[in-house]
Amino acid sequence: MQNGLDMLSLARISVTGAYMAGQQALQDLRTEEAARYFNRAAQGDWSNPIMVERAFIAFAADGQIGQAAATAKHLLDIDPQNQLAELVVATEALKERRYGAADKLLGTIGQDSFTGITASILRAWALVGANRKPEADALLDKLGNTGLEDFLVFHRALMAETAGDTQLAIRLARQAFEAEPYVARIVEVYARILANAGRFEDAKAVIAEFEAQGLTHPVVTIVKHQIEAGQRPGIFAANVQIGAAEMFHGIGVALSRDGSLDLALVFLRMGLYLDPNADVIALAIGQLLDNSNQHTAANSIYEAIPATSAMKPTAVVRVAQNLDATGDRKEALRRLNNIVAAQPEDLDAVSVLGDLLRYDEQYTKAAEAYTKALELTGGTNPADWRFYYVRGIAYERAKEWPKAEADFQEALKLNPDQPQVLNYLGYSWIDQDMNLQPALEMIEKAVAAQPQDGYIVDSLGWAFYKLGRIDEAVKTLERAVLLRPNDAEINDHLGDAYWKAGRKLEARFQWNVASSVDQEGNVKERVASKLVDGLTDQNATE
Repeated sequence: MQNGLDMLSLARISVTGAYMAGQQALQDLRTEEAARYFNRAAQGDWSNPIMVERAFIAFAADGQIGQAAATAKHLLDIDPQNQLAELVVATEALKERRYGAADKLLGTIGQDSFTGITASILRAWALVGANRKPEADALLDKLGNTGLEDFLVFHRALMAETAGDTQLAIRLARQAFEAEPYVARIVEVYARILANAGRFEDAKAVIAEFEAQGLTHPVVTIVKHQIEAGQRPGIFAANVQIGAAEMFHGIGVALSRDGSLDLALVFLRMGLYLDPNADVIALAIGQLLDNSNQHTAANSIYEAIPATSAMKPTAVVRVAQNLDATGDRKEALRRLNNIVAAQPEDLDAVSVLGDLLRYDEQYTKAAEAYTKALELTGGTNPADWRFYYVRGIAYERAKEWPKAEADFQEALKLNPDQPQVLNYLGYSWIDQDMNLQPALEMIEKAVAAQPQDGYIVDSLGWAFYKLGRIDEAVKTLERAVLLRPNDAEINDHLGDAYWKAGRKLEARFQWNVASSVDQEGNVKERVASKLVDGLTDQNATE
């Protein structure tokens, strides 16, 4: 009997260990591992709703929707009220065009929760699929009365077009566009609907308004070329599955912005399950994995995008970025150079090439890449401030200050309140003992915009130091160290300020910290003589 108890104890420890390992894996978005661990835990305790729920969520996050649905069905046997499980099972039914089954499953979920809102929109799509659009409209009317009408209008437009009501689709799509004119998906859909109705000039105007902001997107560009050729691009949601997939896409992206990464991934995966050709959704999944440092998994997503897809160039650029992130910058640069040589008008590739060259300290070549980017955009759009800014950084690092200064000022013409530009130009002036008062005002403006940015706060402290306002410098630099602890430059600055304030022991402590945390060696070399002789005219930080 004792041996039997020991075996049971070991089994329970194994289940617990698998569950804990699954939790960590899912948190890191190592979804394949998470699915394996949680499935092991669930199989070891098949009647435990917590174990089974985590298993089906992990399966869904890993894109194993069939396995997720099967596990969710078992969960509903032991926990009939689990709304997310009902949503996954209903999604499988919708995929299989079993619209009545999807409606029945989703009809039991209220609208008073996030999952309930999602379920209501999915149910509306099921009703459209069952040729019961008036019921779908009534359902969305009820949901819209809760304050979600602005969110729903885009999906209403898609449903109207899918159901063949062109005039209603145009009216609703215009509403969505007027509310969010710079969202590529809304621009694409509105332009499609107009062009499909033969209103080509109106469709061109929609795209022109989007591009006037310096914005581009491959799907918008494709529709633009079709319209310019006098072609009707075809409806976006050619079937219910594509429309419902877009709903999961939009909500998944919103969830990722809110930090709910595992749930965001579940929703995006269900979107791609419903519409396997939705390469925009695949890119969103890859981006989510990238942001969690799962670069190998992300690259598997990018590499699976067909060569014929409008999103393939973006995917190839992302693969190169991931190669750099995993330590193979040489290969990343080789691939990017090849992309730019083959497609010199690929702005994304040119921009990323510039960034990687800058990170690799090839500043002159980086500036050349950014110059190409500005030639492609025209250099006058509001969004072009970034290219002037990063080219300015490249010029400044290449010791071409007049060019750098001109670029920073051009960036501020396009975006006068941009804190990073204000900080970089202001700090550069301070460091060169020029334009001290205007520089201080710039940096104060940057700090007001981003008060928790340790680098910008450091710039303000250093400006005070250069102006001889030592007490303010000490106070500000102490805050910068709290915001960015163990940053060699900031610790060095605080050490200098302490020395000027007569706090010599504290100054030496800060210089010691700066020396010990410096990974490049520049600050270590700079503070070596300070640690021996203190702060002198010869070794003062410039």
